[in-house]
Order: sequence, then C-alpha cells, then structure tokens
Amino acid sequence: MCGAGMISAAHASALGLLSIPVVAVASRTRERAETLAARVGARAVDYASLPAGADIVVVQTPPARHCADTLQALASGAAVMVEKPLCTTLADADSIVAAAHSSGHGVMYAENLAYAPVVQQFVRHVRRIGPLTHLEVRASNPLPSWGDFTTDDWGGGVLFDLGVHPLAAVVLAAAPARPVSVRARLEGSPTRRHGTDEHAEVTVRFDSGLSATVIASWRAPDSGLWDAQAASANGVVRAELLPHPSLEVNGEPMALEPARSRVPAVEHYGYLGQWQAFIDDLATQRRPLMDADFGRMMLDIVCASYASAASGNEERTPFSGPRDRTPLQLWRGR
Repeated sequence: MCGAGMISAAHASALGLLSIPVVAVASRTRERAETLAARVGARAVDYASLPAGADIVVVQTPPARHCADTLQALASGAAVMVEKPLCTTLADADSIVAAAHSSGHGVMYAENLAYAPVVQQFVRHVRRIGPLTHLEVRASNPLPSWGDFTTDDWGGGVLFDLGVHPLAAVVLAAAPARPVSVRARLEGSPTRRHGTDEHAEVTVRFDSGLSATVIASWRAPDSGLWDAQAASANGVVRAELLPHPSLEVNGEPMALEPARSRVPAVEHYGYLGQWQAFIDDLATQRRPLMDADFGRMMLDIVCASYASAASGNEERTPFSGPRDRTPLQLWRGR
C-alpha cells in the first residue's frame, strides 16, 4: 500500500475479504505507515522501498504523487491500482498511460463505482431501452473533514475529486457514444476561505447527440446523495447508491442482490468487485475495464470542464489546452 489515508481502509477491507495479504505499507509519516501496517499484518517501509516484494502496489497517495508512485511501481515490476483522480495534469496522465502500455504489468484506474452492483445493473438496463434522450447523474457529499482537498496542491475541488464518479457513470451509460464537448459551471464557497470549487454542474455532449448532466457537490447533508436517471422513447431507468442502493425500471422496483460479504459497504460501493476484477484481469493478462486510458479520459473531461467554467464557453474533448496545468490552475486562468 502506497499511502495510508482514509481510502486505505476500503482497500484493506476488500483485500481481507478476498484473503489477499498486504505485505508492506508506506506513508508520508512513519507513524501512519506503522499504524496501518499493524492493522493489516504488514511491515512499514519507505516509499522508495516499494513494491517491497509485492505483486501489486495500490497508489493512494495525494493526486500530485500518483504519477511518480505509479511509474516507480511499474519500473520495479509490480502491477498498479491507482486511485482516482488519476493524477493532477494531463502531461502526467500521458506518462502513466505510456508506462502502462509499455510495461505489461497492468494498471487499473480505481473507479470503484464501475464495479458497484447497482451501477452495473443501471448501465445494463440503460443499454436495453434504446437511444437515450436524457441522462443525469448527481453525487453530493459533505465537504470532507480530512485530507487536503481544498488546498492548491490537491489540484482541484469537488469536480476533480468527487465528480469523476458521476462523470464515469455517464460515460459508461452513454457508451458506445463518445464525449465530444463539455460546458461547466463551478461555484466556490461563499463562507469558507479556500479557493476551490464546492459545487459543479457539467453538461457532457456525446457524438450521438445526447447531452448528459453531471452534478457534483460538497453541499450535502451528512447522509449524502448519489442518484442516476436515464430515459429514452422506450423507458426510464433510475438508480440510487446513497442513501441506500435501489433500482427502478419504468417505475417498477428491481430486486438487488443482497451483499454476501461481512462488510456490505465494501461490496455495495464496488471495492470488492474492483479487486476481484483486477486479480482476474492480471491472471488472464486481460486489460482492465477501468484502465489508465479511462482514467486519462476522465481527467481530460475534468480539465476541459474547469477551462469551460473559466471561459464561459463550451470546450471540446479531447481537451486541446495546456497539458501541464492542474484543473484548478485552468479554472483560475494560470
């Protein structure tokens, strides 16, 4: 484990349920590395020591470190699961994609919701109702009380961090259509003293003619909200992940498989399925559904969205703007 922050708990739980041993933990502070290492039965090491005998490195450091940590793991012969967002600049994303293609070791972009059972069923039903006329996904959580999410070094605010989940959902649901442009509106905080976005509304236009709406916000009640709705001339599909997983097709509730693990949240939010898929992908030398290219596409949409919010104009995707700027820098015009 490269990093020992909040997300490490979800990965540790999923790995434990699959009886996959964690052999080493590295963190910015030795204390945090030792705490997590003791919990998972591993040893604490320095970043430079990774992969420390492991077959897979989970990169869950702050986004600005993702590129360097991923490249180090690949160069050392390990496969990599890299947390979202993939990294902070498109230049770094290009480096990760190139290394993933050339190394042959396997890189998974950790979009866990792509493996959440309710999201997978939502996408399957959406593809059965014919050409879409409406697609909207919303994700709202309270502003995180941990981490450095509102600092410039993080690279972006709510759209950069939370927003990649609903963006991924609309791209998966609209497939095989491809995103061709975005238009975005970002809002900062009227009361808190930070310069990052707390609320984002994005319109993603696809080559099929569909325009999908994504809303990501840190202005939510404690329980949070995550829902999705798609419609065509033939039907309507609606899903919720928060506060509770549910699925409706044409207004009729659809049965969802109950969680089979002893940690239901890890299964509901896709962490268990994500790890099962990655292990299978590595065993069969299959390219992951959520690979480095998908992660770069998400960052591309995010960068175009921040640039659109700055200019007030629609931005084409793939984004043709500066590849060495973070989303936050693109929004501020730097």
